[in-house]
Amino acid sequence: MHNKQPLKPRLYELYDAITPYASGFLPVEQPHELYWEQCGNPDGIPILFIHGGPGGGCSPKHRQYFDPNHYRIILFDQRGAGRSTPLACLENNTTKHLISDIEKLRQHLSIDKWHIFGGSWGSTLALAYASEHANRCISMILRGIFLMEEAEIEWFLYGVKNIFPEAWEQFAEIIPAEKHDDLLNAYYEIFTTGTMDEQIEAAMRWSLYESSFASLIPNYETITTDNQKAQALCIAKIECHYFKTQVVKKEDSLLNKVNNFRHVPTVIVQGRYDIVCPITTAHALHNAWPEADYIVVPDAGHSSSDKGIRSRLIEATENAKTIL
Repeated sequence: MHNKQPLKPRLYELYDAITPYASGFLPVEQPHELYWEQCGNPDGIPILFIHGGPGGGCSPKHRQYFDPNHYRIILFDQRGAGRSTPLACLENNTTKHLISDIEKLRQHLSIDKWHIFGGSWGSTLALAYASEHANRCISMILRGIFLMEEAEIEWFLYGVKNIFPEAWEQFAEIIPAEKHDDLLNAYYEIFTTGTMDEQIEAAMRWSLYESSFASLIPNYETITTDNQKAQALCIAKIECHYFKTQVVKKEDSLLNKVNNFRHVPTVIVQGRYDIVCPITTAHALHNAWPEADYIVVPDAGHSSSDKGIRSRLIEATENAKTIL
């Protein structure tokens, strides 16, 4: 007799590229206006894409995780990010503001309930939104869990050098050696008081540092165009701002708020070798919330573009079609 080989899991690929059928700007607190767009089926089931960062913004590829025949796909750029204006603005830019923005967008688009899809910082914001507005969530699909707690930020600033010492050295070397034990405040000072040239240089260092370990196979990007530099500044400046001002204290952890959204059907997808958001956080969420489906992808890092992560996310959007 021949032993049957186990079937390989189906590999889901991105849907074809699509363009929005509607877009616009939503004014919120001054000076912010949020860019939003809708794609896919105008009469479909709404699903909201929440981007990472903070400050990451949306890209056309983010539309492709969802069946455009089934879903009414909604994307928006958070305050200061992407196409929202003003770019990289820190004024009135907090987690609380962003939760409020999601509700304003839902009301603006006349949506009763929607699926929520978010990775990395997008998972933080999705959970924070669900903790206050679970009645508006049909389901959630979360990737690369991050809770904006101090230990996670310390890992980003210092723990990563145990695995990527050369990337950390390039990240730290523009900061005077006597400030290496306080990189966050040193970078924040540059982003809030430095010249534009100094801010761009710091942003490039920050962005290249993060991108060097965002995928299972390191992707050493180059930043050369003015647009790339502007986007790097946006991500680095807003991330630094949130890491400094929006860190969540242990007593306020989203882990303590699971009962607020425990009943919402949820899939958690986590790469085993995620360096940006190590698996310990996803594991803690799983322990606090065993009702949620928890999928560890054994051959993936942090990026949603890692093949295993991408496939599992699209599989989750397919399965969510049956959740009413």
